[in-house]
Amino acid sequence: MTSVCTQQTAALETKYERLQSIVREIGSALIAFSGGVDSTLLLKVAHDALGDRAIAATADSETYPREELEQARALAALIGCRHIVLRTDELSDERYARNQPDRCYYCKRTLFARLQPLAAELGVAAILYGAMADDIGTHRPGHRAAKEFAVRSPLVEAGLGKQEIRELARRLGLPNWNKPSFACLSSRIAYGERVTAEKLRILDEAERFLRQLGLIQFRVRHHDTIARIEVPLEDIPAVIEHREAIVAHLKALGYVYVTLDLQGFRSGSMNEAHRSSLADIALIVD
Repeated sequence: MTSVCTQQTAALETKYERLQSIVREIGSALIAFSGGVDSTLLLKVAHDALGDRAIAATADSETYPREELEQARALAALIGCRHIVLRTDELSDERYARNQPDRCYYCKRTLFARLQPLAAELGVAAILYGAMADDIGTHRPGHRAAKEFAVRSPLVEAGLGKQEIRELARRLGLPNWNKPSFACLSSRIAYGERVTAEKLRILDEAERFLRQLGLIQFRVRHHDTIARIEVPLEDIPAVIEHREAIVAHLKALGYVYVTLDLQGFRSGSMNEAHRSSLADIALIVD
C-alpha cells in the first residue's frame, strides 16, 4: 500500500512539474477564471510562474450566481493576481438562448470572443482556461470553441484529472480545493426550453435559499412549472426536514410543483434525455 501511495505521489509531482513548465514556456497569459477549483489552481500556478504576466479575467453574467463572482474576486486577491471582470451577454445570442445541447459552445464562444481582443490589448501570449483531462471524451461543446480561438488548456496538456487537481490545490493551500463542481445556471433548464434572464434569476434565488439551509452539493432543475431538486442521497433527510420552508419559498418564486429527485444528485442529469443527440455532437467536437 505504501509503495502504491509513493508511486501516486511521484506521478502527481511529475504532472505538477509538467504544468509549471507548460505555463512558463507560454511566457504570459490571460486566464479565464471562474473561481472553481480547476481555474483557481491554473491561476495560482500561472501567477507563481509568471508573476504580473499572468492576469485573471472573469465573466459577469446572469448565467452565474452573484456569489460566484464575489468568490472569484476574493480568490484572485488571495493569490495576488491582477483581476479583470468583464460583462458578457450570452442571452443576446439566439443560438444560446434557444438552449439546445450545444448551448455551452455558444457560451464559451461569447467568452473567448471577449477575451481575445483583451489579450491583444494586454499584450499577453495566450488565453488559458481550466479544462482538465477528465473532460476529454465527455459532452463538452466548449472545447470546440477553445480550439477555434486557440485557447490553451494546460491542465489537459499536463494530464491532470479532477482528483489530482484537488490534491494539488490542497497542497498549495487554496481554500476552495474541495469546492463542489459547479456549472452555470443555464444548465438547470431543460434542453429546448428557452433560457431567459428571469428564469436564471429564479434559479439563483432558489439555490441561494438551499445554500442558506446548509446544503452544499445540489441542483435545482427547472422544468417549466416544476422545480426538481437534486441532492446526494445522504442529504435527502435534510431536504425532508426543511420540506415546508423549501416548498413555500420555491412556490413564492413561481413554481407550481416542487419535487425531490430520488436518484439523487448527479452532474449532467439534463443530458439523460438527449444521449443520442449528444453522441452526435461529441463526434463533431472530437
